Amino acid sequence: MESTVHRVLQADSRSLAWAGRGTADLVVTSPPYPMIGMWDALFSRLNARVGRELSSGNADKAFELMHAELDPVWRGIYAALREGGIACIVVGDATRKADGLFRLFPNHSRILESCRLAGFHVLPGILWRKQSNKPNKFMGSGMMPPSAYPTLEHEHILVLRKGAVRHFSTAAERSTRRRSAFFWEERNLWFSDVWEDVKGERQTAGAGSPRVRSASFPAGLARRLICMFSLQGDTVLDPFAGSGTTCLAAAECARNSVGLELEGQLALIARANLRGAVRGSRNFTSSRVQSHLDYVAECERRGRNLGYVSSRYGFPVTTLQETGIELPCASSTAESDDGTVTVDYEA
Repeated sequence: MESTVHRVLQADSRSLAWAGRGTADLVVTSPPYPMIGMWDALFSRLNARVGRELSSGNADKAFELMHAELDPVWRGIYAALREGGIACIVVGDATRKADGLFRLFPNHSRILESCRLAGFHVLPGILWRKQSNKPNKFMGSGMMPPSAYPTLEHEHILVLRKGAVRHFSTAAERSTRRRSAFFWEERNLWFSDVWEDVKGERQTAGAGSPRVRSASFPAGLARRLICMFSLQGDTVLDPFAGSGTTCLAAAECARNSVGLELEGQLALIARANLRGAVRGSRNFTSSRVQSHLDYVAECERRGRNLGYVSSRYGFPVTTLQETGIELPCASSTAESDDGTVTVDYEA
């Protein structure tokens, strides 16, 4: 791996004009969440009818109008993905009072249906359970049934595939796939359908942005999804780039990236954040290696022989598939006049 290229474009992801067909290998994104109060103003700017329906108390109509603004994006990412490409969409459901009644608005199921109609195959998803320090694990009427409600502490990671399973027909593709493998213990953690070890982060949109925060999610979540569902050198697309979490994670994991962001100020922030790829890549790679060495030490303590040896690093691994793992670290970044960021790597 010599270098990767990263572009954050100021563009409206609802327009299919940006969708270079079959150019992306993976989508990792988190859209604005319909019916979450902090996004009401954005959706009302996109469609004035949203604000009118909210003001009139027509919550169901407002919910559908908000999702109608997102539907073209799901068709766009379907067009942009290669055959066998994966889309990971991080979204939370919304709770709010409507006409004086407490309700849940199921964003995840509405987006799943839209993606299915766009042509995606729905795969098993992940519940991201965000840790909370709240002492109360319910909402509503305290100790009296039946009007207390479970606290909503999770978000959904929707996982979808375009077409058939991706094939690797050339020797070069198979070699890259071997280098991009993950450790046995990572697989057991990452491919659980409930994630409780990834902590949420408060996301600020940056000075000068009209938003209080962006739609981004923890960098650790983006890195994990990128390692799970793409190869080194692949292209990762985020149609809601925000402050650039996905693009930065792609750079840290030796993937190319394209981010789309409606607001020009946020697009500038995302490009600036890519300058942190060297530090982030080194920290991420070091943490993966150290976690694996801790796992090896625990196996040795229990008298378990792992049986294989990494050809690149010389430490024990559990399976033959892990022997080809290589973890490139970013060594430098450079930005061209058009805002494209190139990241170089060392093995």
